Amino acid sequence: MPTLRDHLVESIEVKQRLLADPGLLDLIEQAADALVRTLQAGGKVLFAGNGGSAADAQHLAGELVSRFYYDRDALAGLALTTDTSVLTAIGNDYGYEHTFSRQVRGLGRPGDVLVGLTTSGNSKNILAAMSEARAMGMVTVGLTGRGGGRLVEAVDLCIRVPSDSTPRIQESHIVIGHILCALVEERCCPRSDR
Repeated sequence: MPTLRDHLVESIEVKQRLLADPGLLDLIEQAADALVRTLQAGGKVLFAGNGGSAADAQHLAGELVSRFYYDRDALAGLALTTDTSVLTAIGNDYGYEHTFSRQVRGLGRPGDVLVGLTTSGNSKNILAAMSEARAMGMVTVGLTGRGGGRLVEAVDLCIRVPSDSTPRIQESHIVIGHILCALVEERCCPRSDR
């Protein structure tokens, strides 16, 4: 049975592997650039995920709309995980696989960004949403685990956390999400007091 220390060491080691991989750091930078371009052009960033990744999607959308490090204009971030009436209507009428793709169809526009979080890279509703987003001319960004699953081929940018452990992947997704929010905030709404 892993000890408290084992959990912490494993979490730190995953972050160290992220830091040591120039390719992953470049993908994070590319994702930040895509979000900035979209927001500066008047577009929006949509987030989707299941379970813990749904909570992360909501968290990151909130950081864009509210604030991250400092007060600034609101940025257009939207979690597709929050409206129970929409989620249950789509699930009932079309099937759970379409919970996000149907929302992408209704809310997304060409040039918007869809960020999908799935530790396995094989969540059917995330994959369907990515397919819909690509067909509409949206930019697609995926956050997943080491293997990447089918998401690797389904997105423009796939950021794969170097781990097979769901908790460690999710921890890293929120770190990466915070980095994206910080870079977006800095580039879209620079602080006026500097």
